Amino acid sequence: MRRYTVFLTPDEEEGGYVASVPALPGCHTQGESLDEALSNAREAIEGYIETLRDLGRPIPEEREHPKAVVVEVAA
Repeated sequence: MRRYTVFLTPDEEEGGYVASVPALPGCHTQGESLDEALSNAREAIEGYIETLRDLGRPIPEEREHPKAVVVEVAA
């Protein structure tokens, strides 16, 4: 079992959410809801890994998960 961080970002123009996986370059998808975007991200990750295996390439592992921190600044 592998674990990957998925960033879910609201899509301001189209609605829904964009999902990206920083440890897997180019691994992006989207969904109308958070649940759909996350489900699609799982499928995208599985397909990405399957393609790497088919090509005989190493599968990246995410050793340290990215951190997201909200900071407040005076505007």
